[in-house]
Amino acid sequence: MTFVGRVILLPRRAVGAVIKLYQKTLSPDHGPLRGYYPFGACKYHPTCSEYGYQAVMKYGVLRGVPKSIWRILRCNPWSRGGYDPV
Repeated sequence: MTFVGRVILLPRRAVGAVIKLYQKTLSPDHGPLRGYYPFGACKYHPTCSEYGYQAVMKYGVLRGVPKSIWRILRCNPWSRGGYDPV
């Protein structure tokens, strides 16, 4: 991969690293808190953080972050949940 290609992927990887850090530390579905939620805390599959990671990796930061925010806003007590792919 060329230098320009690596520079273009840098923001995507940086946001992805922040999401992965959240998953490993604070996430009730992925991190050390998952023992307190035996059936999971998220009603969607993939979870909201995994959806955000996949959206950023697939669409980039400018399109992936708004998709992730929209998904988080849809995650409320009145939503059905279920399978919702990127």
